[in-house]
Amino acid sequence: MDIASIIGLTIAISSIIIGQLLHGGSLEMLLQPAAFVIVVGGTVGAVLLQVNIHTFLHGVKMLRWIFRPPKHELLPLIEDIKRWSITGKRDGLMKLEPLLEETDDLFIQRGLQLIIDGTPPPKLKEILEIELSNFERFERQSIKIWEAAAGYAPTMGILGAVFGLIHAMGTLGDPSKIGGGIAIAFVATVYGVGLANLFLLPVSNKLRSINGLEISKREMLLDAFVSIASGENRRVLEDHIAAYLKHS
Repeated sequence: MDIASIIGLTIAISSIIIGQLLHGGSLEMLLQPAAFVIVVGGTVGAVLLQVNIHTFLHGVKMLRWIFRPPKHELLPLIEDIKRWSITGKRDGLMKLEPLLEETDDLFIQRGLQLIIDGTPPPKLKEILEIELSNFERFERQSIKIWEAAAGYAPTMGILGAVFGLIHAMGTLGDPSKIGGGIAIAFVATVYGVGLANLFLLPVSNKLRSINGLEISKREMLLDAFVSIASGENRRVLEDHIAAYLKHS
């Protein structure tokens, strides 16, 4: 579990609640279903209009990374790369085939399979670069749904505020109903601005950082696969991957 994400979200929510109580308000004042529906529903709808459903669902699925990020342990992976290189030079590239069953990483399986098939290093590099580029583009598009939501949420909050004021103006003849309309108006703004800055933008930035680590790992693998396919000296391979380890 990512403790920083849990602590950060807890502090953010607690600060809002404690601040409200210190001002003499109550939690009930912050619970406005109408404002919630306008802000959240409007934001989700706007994001769906911007992207296709596959990208949207993948972006939502990535949310779990905020609290349980994928592992990016390079040292075990580097040991695997060295083992692939030794096996390929000592026993031949065909002996790498049993190693395909040792991992469920599709990029690793693809790279090893290309080596086993005897793909020329330049062609292997071209194929993997295309796959890496497509992967990176799709991941970034999926992450951008959170950034887009952060842009739409405050606007939806303003829209909710306008609706609340319209409701309040329509009940001027009944002072007992004016307060409810004004409450919806201000709470909708709080929902929009708070959701964007306390959750959506931080989620977008953290997912981008996590994705950057995955891209770096795949770039290291790409260089390693090309080096193994080229039959380069083990020392050269270790120098390649050492550069990634220094900046991990």
